[in-house]
Amino acid sequence: MAIALRKPEEIDKLRRAGAIVGQTLEYLRGVVKPGMSLKEIDALGEAFLCKLGAEPSFKGLYGFPAAVCTSVNEVIIHGVPTDYKVQEGDILGLDIGTKLEGYYGDAAITMPVGKVSAEDERLIACSKEALDEAIDAIRQGMRFKELSAVLEEAITSRGFVPLRNYCGHGIGTKPHDEPNILNYVEGSPKQGPKIKNGMVFCLEPMVCQRSGEPVVLEDEWSVVSEDGLHGSHYEHEIAVVGGKAVILTLP
Repeated sequence: MAIALRKPEEIDKLRRAGAIVGQTLEYLRGVVKPGMSLKEIDALGEAFLCKLGAEPSFKGLYGFPAAVCTSVNEVIIHGVPTDYKVQEGDILGLDIGTKLEGYYGDAAITMPVGKVSAEDERLIACSKEALDEAIDAIRQGMRFKELSAVLEEAITSRGFVPLRNYCGHGIGTKPHDEPNILNYVEGSPKQGPKIKNGMVFCLEPMVCQRSGEPVVLEDEWSVVSEDGLHGSHYEHEIAVVGGKAVILTLP
């Protein structure tokens, strides 16, 4: 399947959808406190993004029951909001999608709840810094597998490992589209499709501590590492404009 090349007016629509994601994540980062339930956090996020004019694109997507993925501690991605109340020292992943005028936004953060351990601070920093390094590396003409190599090196050089079998993705008029962008390299990085102006995609380093082998929990959504240790996740939606990356999910 060909990777879509978006026109400037399409990228503007994606930027508007993405900005609402960024604003909602910043809002939740500011209001989440110990004692709040995951369902409360989800409801606040949904109300906020709807007030800004978007629809929650995750709600009902593939059967997911909520607007916000709320991933606590060892849950790395796809955490389902429950009555669990976040506690001082937890780390919380928040992943949000929007739909606005037929175009999609998608981004994620992992945040501390109150004061967290030094190891968890390093873990959160790893996913954020890996994302930043990959965005800085993007150039027209490089291959997506070369970008995966940047992500893998950024993660492993900090002493962590990428989650296997899950990836970043294209986005546009669908929430998930071609290409799939792994956080590690399979095969030669000199193979596969090249990055071109007009492409829009999400990068999302998902970071584990010892093992990258995923385990899906009984809720059939929450993904943890087989090592049972805390994980982290960051994501931005990117457009390639003028040969370089432009972040569409800034607040």
